[in-house]
This record gives sequence, C-alpha cells and structure tokens, in this order.
Amino acid sequence: MRGLMIRQDVPPAELRRLAKMKGYGRVARRLLAIAAALEGMSREATAQIAGMDRQSKRHDGGTLRRGALS
Repeated sequence: MRGLMIRQDVPPAELRRLAKMKGYGRVARRLLAIAAALEGMSREATAQIAGMDRQSKRHDGGTLRRGALS
C-alpha cells in the first residue's frame, strides 16, 4: 500500500512545538503523530499517538498537505 505524502518543509521539532502550543486536543495529537512519522516510526505507532487506528489515519487525508499550518 502506498503511503500519504507528508510535507518535508516543517521539521519534527517544529511540529512538536506547535503541538505543545495547541495543548492536548486532536490537533496536538495529530501533529505529534506526523512528527513521529517524519522520524520513521511505523504507521501503527503513529496511529496510536494520534488516538486512531491505522485505517482511520490512512483515510484522514493529510492535514499538512492542505496547508493547515500555513
């Protein structure tokens, strides 16, 4: 199965900083999961960080690709 493309211009450390600013909500969990994916963690591990299963993560649609952090 082909994975989603994740923007590479925002480093994992910056994603974690943004997650800390957002608190503990869904956005923060997803930012942490994206940071973990950029660092090479498995889909299963990143899905657990985001509080969803692998199937949900695959259908989530790539928040960063839509420019949510712009």
